[in-house]
Amino acid sequence: MPGILDGRVALVTGSGRGIGRAVAEALAAAGARVAVNYSRDREGAVETAERVGGRAYHADVSKREDVHRMAEEIHRDLGKVSILVNNAGVLYPMDLEHYDDKLMWRMVGVNMMGPVYTVLEFLDDLRSSEGCVVNIASNAGIGTAAPGTTFYAMTKAAVIAFTKRLAFDLSGTGVRVNCIAPGWVETDMTVGGRSQEEVEATREHFRSRTTLRRTGRPEDIASVVLFLASGASSYMNGQVIVVDGGRVDNLSHSV
Repeated sequence: MPGILDGRVALVTGSGRGIGRAVAEALAAAGARVAVNYSRDREGAVETAERVGGRAYHADVSKREDVHRMAEEIHRDLGKVSILVNNAGVLYPMDLEHYDDKLMWRMVGVNMMGPVYTVLEFLDDLRSSEGCVVNIASNAGIGTAAPGTTFYAMTKAAVIAFTKRLAFDLSGTGVRVNCIAPGWVETDMTVGGRSQEEVEATREHFRSRTTLRRTGRPEDIASVVLFLASGASSYMNGQVIVVDGGRVDNLSHSV
């Protein structure tokens, strides 16, 4: 759908690789000028920026001062942001017996507070352009999660709640706020550091639990982000779209 986002400026957080990179590419292909955000993977972000004809901006979204500086740089280079995709996220598996306070607060900072800080920073932009926010949560936040992801699921449930309340709080402004809850998607975050045998076992585990009998790809999420960022979803607000291949243990859940 080339051209449907012509003239729009989009910020995609955590877009150096994985889902974020696929989202940046999809938005750019539709005509948007894309700001590529990264925290640690500068090389990946520069590569994404080269692919989409955009620019890479460093900011740890868990730090409000970083987000503020990034906003100033984007405004200087690209202008007002009318599409905000809160994709940056971290996952640290832990259970009650192995709880780590430092890792917990890192997940809270990036997964929960990151979307809050970006919305606060770009709120005037979104209001003046009747823009949109797309938050990337997880089906873990709805009730389906792998063992050891209880605390991660808690942070993603907060993103879902934030989405719905923000849509309500921005009633009458023309700003739309929606959310995607992906299932298991193969990215560096989900398979990084594992042996080939472990990766294949994980793939089979999730394949067998979806009605489509396959695992997710970053492009599966990017296509839904593009839909939510475009006029095709102009009458959708405060919604959570589950994109998980029809997880058999999730079909009975309602959001």
